[in-house]
Amino acid sequence: MTSHPHHGIGAVRPEGWVYARAPMIIYWEVTTACGLACQHCRATAMPDPGPGELSTAQALTVLDSIAGFGSPLPHIVFTGGDPLRRGDLDVLIAEAGNRGIGVSLAPAVTPLLTRARLAEVRDAGVQAISLSLDGSDAVHHDGVRGVSGTFDATIQALEDAAELGIPVQVNTLVAAQTVDDLPAVYELLRHHTLNRWSLFFLISVGRGTQLEELSAGAAERVMHWLQKLNVDSPFQVKTVEAMQHRRVAVQQMRREGLSEEQIEASPIGRGFGIRDGNGIVFIAHDGVVQPSGFMPLPLGTVPADNIVEIYRHHPDLVALRDVTQFKDRCGRCSYARWCGGSRARALAWTGDPLESDPLCPYVPRDEDRTDAMSVASGA
Repeated sequence: MTSHPHHGIGAVRPEGWVYARAPMIIYWEVTTACGLACQHCRATAMPDPGPGELSTAQALTVLDSIAGFGSPLPHIVFTGGDPLRRGDLDVLIAEAGNRGIGVSLAPAVTPLLTRARLAEVRDAGVQAISLSLDGSDAVHHDGVRGVSGTFDATIQALEDAAELGIPVQVNTLVAAQTVDDLPAVYELLRHHTLNRWSLFFLISVGRGTQLEELSAGAAERVMHWLQKLNVDSPFQVKTVEAMQHRRVAVQQMRREGLSEEQIEASPIGRGFGIRDGNGIVFIAHDGVVQPSGFMPLPLGTVPADNIVEIYRHHPDLVALRDVTQFKDRCGRCSYARWCGGSRARALAWTGDPLESDPLCPYVPRDEDRTDAMSVASGA
């Protein structure tokens, strides 16, 4: 989201970054307290902090552990719930900066998110923020967020951030209930200042079970539409938990005659391979470490366990980073190195994070399995 390649929410991979050494981004749910009641909330956020929320002292110990990844350090996204509900948020931001760790913020749009508060977190060291916009008007957006007035407040926050010079990523839910409104959301955003539009494809976890995921065919149609948008969009367009967007993009670039080197160097190419547990990791409010926020697979608990050791050596994460262990269609797909599918959706639908991503309709050719193995082995 910023000029520095590993700063910002949804950042792209710097040259030479090795995902097995360190995640690019650590999503840290510093609290589950929130003033909203969003239908799709992964965290099932509530008005008050959840039991076991890390203390300031414990959080600082976790920051010390994160510094142990060494250079280049991961980037932290403080999320929630609503991170603005943490009374020590500015301390955590400043202390991360003192350790050389970049920070972004994913606040909820509530009365706590004022222009003055945005200026304060910017001055404390926040390098970018994300704002959620799930509809093109108040009827669509406020219906998802569960609080009237949230749409207008989100647009105001977007304008305030632009005037304060804070880079913004706008997150939009993609589900059966929101998909028809996506073109109108895009047209609305074209008139505002943002660095990236990130479309979050629903995973049925938390309150998300109240909504309906897209069918594989419907998702594929959205992917092709997004690829067309990327041609002349004034901001970057990316997906979350819909990694097959990379496969669609590669197919298009190959049709246009681009070389593999040119594809790798493209804006989409610089995000190749990032998925649950590979390039990202998640810390819950109580210190439980997971491959991602959408993947409730506990790997350990910080600060009692060292996050560097968890990320580098936990067998589940090692497996998630090895595309040769993927099964069924994902396992024989030549795009596995770049895409890899949503491991969170595979877990939610099948109980096995190494299974095929049910949102992707692509059926690999027979020879794809050999191609995938060759790519994974570097042959």
